[in-house]
Amino acid sequence: MEKEIKKVLVLGSGALKIGQAGEFDYSGSQALKALKEEGISSVLVNPNIATIQTSEGIADKVYFLPVNTYFVEEIIKKERPEGILLAFGGQTALNCGAELYTKG
Repeated sequence: MEKEIKKVLVLGSGALKIGQAGEFDYSGSQALKALKEEGISSVLVNPNIATIQTSEGIADKVYFLPVNTYFVEEIIKKERPEGILLAFGGQTALNCGAELYTKG
């Protein structure tokens, strides 16, 4: 029997810089919209207030905090997500996910 996923954590793209991360903001916002359509609650970590991902109504809950292991671990403890999506935050999110994995 498969477990139904009700809540996921999405690690966002973080700070946008000229020539990088814009595509991750777009893909992340599309992922958040798809999660909403599927009835899955989303918790977003993204410190950048000037992204589509952090716009009102895109994610169910937004933490405007750095995408690093300290803050993400604290959010995991509080929110208790059943999954973490990394692929929509570019290298920052991937690095954070890899570090979380090695820390257990």
